[in-house]
Amino acid sequence: MSDYDKASIAGEHGAASQMAMSIILRMQSILGFDQLMDISAAHIDSTVYMGIATMEFAERLASLGAKVAVPSTLNVSGVDETGWRSWSVPPEHAANAYRQMVAYESMGCIPTWTCAPYQTEHRPVFGQQVAAGESNAIAFFNSIIGARTERYPDLLDICCAITGRVPKMGLHLSQNRAGDLHVILEDDVPDRLMESDVFFPVIGHIMGQLAGQEIPVLSGLRGSPSEDQLKAVCAAAATSGGVAMFHIVGVTPEAATESDAFLDSIPRQTYRIGRRELRTAYEELSTLPEGSPIELVLLGSPHFSVDEFRRLANLVKGRKCAGGVRMIVTCSRVVREIVKSTEMGVILEDFGVSLTVDTCPLTTPMLGDSRKTIVTNSAKYALYSPGLLNADAAFGSLEDCVESAVQGKYIVEGSEWE
Repeated sequence: MSDYDKASIAGEHGAASQMAMSIILRMQSILGFDQLMDISAAHIDSTVYMGIATMEFAERLASLGAKVAVPSTLNVSGVDETGWRSWSVPPEHAANAYRQMVAYESMGCIPTWTCAPYQTEHRPVFGQQVAAGESNAIAFFNSIIGARTERYPDLLDICCAITGRVPKMGLHLSQNRAGDLHVILEDDVPDRLMESDVFFPVIGHIMGQLAGQEIPVLSGLRGSPSEDQLKAVCAAAATSGGVAMFHIVGVTPEAATESDAFLDSIPRQTYRIGRRELRTAYEELSTLPEGSPIELVLLGSPHFSVDEFRRLANLVKGRKCAGGVRMIVTCSRVVREIVKSTEMGVILEDFGVSLTVDTCPLTTPMLGDSRKTIVTNSAKYALYSPGLLNADAAFGSLEDCVESAVQGKYIVEGSEWE
């Protein structure tokens, strides 16, 4: 331990730092690592209200005078602070979730309240050592930006932020960032499919299934994907598997070549993915047959960006949601204000879009307990909705989602597969 660590555990930096350091050292012992290292930023997933215990943990730290030692963004909370009364949120849940939010803000955290912190001005930079919770953000930081974080669980992440220290292990270290397995896209994958938004969550879903908690390397991708397309890969791979990092040859910053991605090592396994495998994975993301009546179109996991809202506004302009269908989009506060300050806000409202901020339907009871039928363009929503939302879910492109909302049933246009 450094002199700082010793002083922290002795209580010289306050009771909150002492508590946080004791938790980190206990975790370090369990994991079998003997050194700590500095971080310079954090993203806190402990914000999600999971019951009285998570609220009391945050309030305990706050009561001890906890302050974060590094800039720390906040993940989604358990409630849309300003709009929860529009949903099926019990008042007691809303009150407790709000108390938890207040506790984290009192520690000096940045109130971003988003699962997509890389869409804010506070995103980390290449090579920066950070401690992050939230699975898609972890994958994005490591893979797309080239920042360095391990998969920090809830409650440990805030301890790392308070002390500015983490175990020296895993993806913080260069030698552990090499690819483990090779996923090769076959030549029979149509260009139109590879350029479509459907492709990216589907290939992420496959990568997660194949890799588990290892590091997959994808090669054979044609074109230059957008950040929104890449975040869809991150979310899917971290949902169907426990992927904290992946490489895409010629796209991600540590994979200019296959040799770079594998750090000159040999992959333990190679998988070839063609049109047939992609179609199978695509169909796995739906539990509703085409043409089924729907009640919800759910977008924004990860949180929608301004660019995604522009696309959505262009698709819905002059149209209306079918009666009995709600389109819900989750986003950050900042993105909502940008959208509402432009023509997009009027277009979306006219169509029947409901915006919710600060939170995620997967982590709050906003949609109620009744059985639901959902269409989404998010692999994360598609995979988690049956278990977490008591829902049958259908997956499709953003265009499919809009057409489904208009017609009140699951519509698949599907031309990207031709």
